[in-house]
Amino acid sequence: MLPLGLLTAAQGHPMLVELKNGETLNGHLVSCDNWMNLILKEVVQTSPEGDRFFKLPEVYIRGNNIKYLRVPEEIIDIVKDQQQTQASNRGRGGPSHRDGGRERGRGGGRGGRGRGRGRGGN
Repeated sequence: MLPLGLLTAAQGHPMLVELKNGETLNGHLVSCDNWMNLILKEVVQTSPEGDRFFKLPEVYIRGNNIKYLRVPEEIIDIVKDQQQTQASNRGRGGPSHRDGGRERGRGGGRGGRGRGRGRGGN
């Protein structure tokens, strides 16, 4: 299970983010990008000591500051189901939609079948 797949499935759901500096942020995931930068809304920020709390309407978190993420168990189940569905769709046989029905990788390109170096023994 890839982290970005898990994060995209978690959009709109609550999550906990612990930062490398020890702060924790609890909120609902609005969006994420390829660098794991996150936007959370309705956030409760907790200080590293756990003695101060701040309520914030929205927070932007750079991905390189994240220590770990906690998402609800139901999100993991959703992603597993999606992956199983995709795997069964890929395993049905037939040409993929990307190559338009053409088979690739058979004798094309440099050094394909029937092509040697030089003239050979003709």
